[in-house]
Amino acid sequence: MKILLATEKPFAAQAVLEIKEIVADAGYDFVVLEKYTGKAQLLAAVKDVDGIIIRSDIIDEEVMAAAPQLKIVIRAGAGYDNVSLDAATQRGICVMNTPGQNANAVAELALGLMVFAIRNFYDGSSGTELLGKRLGIHAYGNVGRNVARIAKGFGMEVYAYDAFCPAEVIEKDGVKPLSSAEELYSACQYVSLHIPATAETKNSINLALLERLPSKAMLINTARKEVINEAELEKFLEIRPDFKYLTDITPGNDAVLKEKFPKRYFSTPKKMGAQTAEANINAGLAAARQMASFFQSGDERFRVNGKG
Repeated sequence: MKILLATEKPFAAQAVLEIKEIVADAGYDFVVLEKYTGKAQLLAAVKDVDGIIIRSDIIDEEVMAAAPQLKIVIRAGAGYDNVSLDAATQRGICVMNTPGQNANAVAELALGLMVFAIRNFYDGSSGTELLGKRLGIHAYGNVGRNVARIAKGFGMEVYAYDAFCPAEVIEKDGVKPLSSAEELYSACQYVSLHIPATAETKNSINLALLERLPSKAMLINTARKEVINEAELEKFLEIRPDFKYLTDITPGNDAVLKEKFPKRYFSTPKKMGAQTAEANINAGLAAARQMASFFQSGDERFRVNGKG
């Protein structure tokens, strides 16, 4: 059995060492492909592997076709839209993620962006405080729960909307559940976005929804680029000079937004929500343990695709 760690953006050295130990203890061969510069290198590396651990690397039909022995792909992180799920299902390949391992890191970044924004990007002018403000959490998964925990430490009033999370689960955390995205955006001055990119959610953050936001509103996006209707976001920034947008995913119209709204728009240089030493190690080790459990006992607890 051979396990490949394929990471264009490498894990921390300590994470790689510990991943190797977990795989070796399970009795499997371990190979590493780091900092590769072209798809051809990845295609060559997968030709005889049974399992692959990745980060943001693209595992599509071509890669799967080049890996006839492949049985499982594990994305070390929460999002998995970089893996072609339909192709994996058709080939009988299990795809997993490692939910929750980077949730605190992403949540801390979301709150950090809020503080950065309310202090006017640290330009020296007088800002405001989070204490007593209403925060709406759009999707109450692992990251959303951590955002709620931290926000309550700031003394914020926390609300949440999640179509798939029972209201009693949200209430148990001391958060007020709302019944729709429209209600959330109408009620909260600040919104932290955590929805995945699906057929239903792509472009769903649009002008009609944003127009519901109250005065001096702010949207923080540490989720996915595709959920934002970028043309309508730009229009909303034009018609609402009190609105700020901060994101961890560079929009397609980034240059335009920077030029037109330098005091109200900010994007991190690269996606960095999970870029902490702790999250890096946690996600990698979780992936390695899940890989071992899959081959040892058939554990598919974190499977995200169908079984064909």
